[in-house]
Amino acid sequence: MTELARLKFYATQPHACSYLPDEQATTLFLDPSQPMDVQVYADLSEMGFRRSGDHLYRPHCLRCDACTATRIPVALFNPSRQQKRIFKRNADLHVQVARPGFSEEHFDLYQRYIQQRHADGDMYPPSRDQFSTFLVRDLPFSRFYEFRLDGRLLAVAVTDVLPNGLSAVYTFYDPDEERRSLGRYCILWQITEAERLGLEAVYLGYWIKNCKKMNYKTEYRPIELLINQRWSTLY
Repeated sequence: MTELARLKFYATQPHACSYLPDEQATTLFLDPSQPMDVQVYADLSEMGFRRSGDHLYRPHCLRCDACTATRIPVALFNPSRQQKRIFKRNADLHVQVARPGFSEEHFDLYQRYIQQRHADGDMYPPSRDQFSTFLVRDLPFSRFYEFRLDGRLLAVAVTDVLPNGLSAVYTFYDPDEERRSLGRYCILWQITEAERLGLEAVYLGYWIKNCKKMNYKTEYRPIELLINQRWSTLY
């Protein structure tokens, strides 16, 4: 493990929670002056930290511990019948990898996705500056996995390749392609990619039991939940 004791962390002031309307949220984040070191990132991911733009953070709320870090242990993953059908349904897609960089093609897809799927969220309305600050960071471990059908961009999985696994930072996709279940497919693909790379896990971010939008995360079994700073397996 990296010597984490030398790192500095800061906490935000309490603010309205984006997921639970009656709660106040506080976020703990790594000192922004700390270089984005991939091993530090990997070590902190084991402690439930995530990346957003140039920041590594995790919830640090005083009255609530509903946000639970999740990861899929690749070697143990057992796809359901529905997940196998989703994988087969998208077998015609071609995946190519790109370094993060702004493009109108990516932003147009992101904009349509936010407008149709997350108009009630804090990322609405989408803008080029917000998109760039959130996702377009030219970090050596960050990838844009593009999912295309005959050249047409259907989805982008923004993913960090860490020594201990793939971190699924964010996925956006064509909201009109509902039949394909592209969000679920991108997770399934990342599981197979992590296995191909010999990595242990896919980190999915936070799950909140009482947030319907996050229910999909526990569809992948077994899944590991970080509870009291210990990873527990849910079969």
